[in-house]
Amino acid sequence: MTTPADSTSVLPPTPADGEPPPLWFNVPDGFFALPLAATPEERAERAQSFVRGLYSRGDETIWEPAAPYYVAIAELMAESGVSYSAMGLFSTAEESDSDNDADEGGAGAAAGDEAEEEVEVRHEGTDGVAQCAFTVAAVPTDQAGADTDVVAQGILAILSRDPHNDARWLDLPCGPAVSCITLSEYKLSAEVTESGEAMDLLTGQIQVHVPFPTGPFTAIFTLYTASTDYWVEFCDMTAAILQTVSFTEPDAEMIDGDSNGV
Repeated sequence: MTTPADSTSVLPPTPADGEPPPLWFNVPDGFFALPLAATPEERAERAQSFVRGLYSRGDETIWEPAAPYYVAIAELMAESGVSYSAMGLFSTAEESDSDNDADEGGAGAAAGDEAEEEVEVRHEGTDGVAQCAFTVAAVPTDQAGADTDVVAQGILAILSRDPHNDARWLDLPCGPAVSCITLSEYKLSAEVTESGEAMDLLTGQIQVHVPFPTGPFTAIFTLYTASTDYWVEFCDMTAAILQTVSFTEPDAEMIDGDSNGV
């Protein structure tokens, strides 16, 4: 499972009092952002783009009835405080495809064009897909800009009380943070499994709390997946996203020479 390309996301400021300052982060190609927006018109417009990307091999008979469903989900998430939400879909056959390409080395431009087309539809499920859900929320926390260490220490102390949590301190480029990993196992009855037999389902959650240095808020990044066969890859992907988190506009950082252009 690989994610070679990135896109930049931002939690924008709004004129309402009590809203968090903006933050920026990059997500890999293969993430499909739910149509969160301030107005119903914006949500409807974004939903049309979302379903066309998610069901890239579909047509109007699939896109039109699906769009209102995701509009409703986006509205519910926005009301719950989620500022960014995406579905991550990644082909698990990419490694074998690369091996086949290597075996056919020197096949020329036609083969290269075909490979590029296959990579473009990253959620093609014929040969398997690893899935995750990814959200970002900003919750109010009472701190001054210089108190991010204090907030992070408090979060670490609270999360460490639960023996099922793997809570750890992180030093990110944007400042201190706390990660918390939780693995859960569920019993699935035979009625809901494809094989018709009862089975265990292992799920994993990575949650990272990053205090804002620019206001009394803490950003919470959460990745959840049942594709735990690819747990290491999801951990690496989350770590890569966190390295790009910024509380100042990336272009401004590049001008100051403090950024590597992430």
